[in-house]
Amino acid sequence: MTLKTKHALVVEGGAMRGIFAAGVLDGFIDHNYNPFDFCIGVSAGATNIASWLSNQRGRTYTIISDYSCRPEFINFGKFARGGHWLDLDWLWDHIALHYPYDMQAFKQQSTPFHIVTTDITTGSPVYTLGTESNLESILKASCSLPVAYRTPISFEGRKMIDGGVADSIPVVEAYKKGAREITVILSQKQGYMKRPPNAPWVLRQLMRNTPQLAETMINRAEQYNQTMAFINNPPKGCTINVITPNESFSVRRLTTNKEKLEAGYQMGLQAARDIVQQGS
Repeated sequence: MTLKTKHALVVEGGAMRGIFAAGVLDGFIDHNYNPFDFCIGVSAGATNIASWLSNQRGRTYTIISDYSCRPEFINFGKFARGGHWLDLDWLWDHIALHYPYDMQAFKQQSTPFHIVTTDITTGSPVYTLGTESNLESILKASCSLPVAYRTPISFEGRKMIDGGVADSIPVVEAYKKGAREITVILSQKQGYMKRPPNAPWVLRQLMRNTPQLAETMINRAEQYNQTMAFINNPPKGCTINVITPNESFSVRRLTTNKEKLEAGYQMGLQAARDIVQQGS
């Protein structure tokens, strides 16, 4: 008897660029498509997975295209006065009031869901299994972009920030967890490679109280590009299916243009249709 190959879903973050993955995962809901044994998500990718697992079609679309575009959330003027550039406190409170997770549905589904954060003391990635009791707090930590959100989230005695700092696309972690087929949803166009920071000394100065985190951020491009090399040349016996936005995708990290966001979402829906048709 042949053992079934473990199939993992990995979803990259990217703030507003997560609108593409929102479309893909809503498309998976439309087609009742879930061949995955476990999931790993980072930042906006993690919130996308959580909405998908709780079967809330359109939830992340609404959060990105509406709530996240509001000046209560993105406000550089507030940041210049000592507040948050991206006010996760306002966003989380607003979502809790107007569009909370369906925790009952999340609890009833059986797909394990790992959420990536970065420990600010060690600069290392942390992979936490999402549960009904920790989901809100660990997702908030995974989404807290350094500098833009000034207050690291404390979780189980450790201060955490955006998981994308230490492991933007956790395909290697999925492989370590036993997956030999990995479907990865990226938020950058095919062929994207990250550039190293122009002035690493500035990061070291800004983060002199967390030197290990500063080094992780300085080395982030190298880590990202090594991950892309793994995706493009996986180990023998491992298959990686890559879902990326096409060349017309024009959403950036802080894009609030509704037409661009809508186009990115529709692109994701179409990508999901293509994946399902290929498998049928």
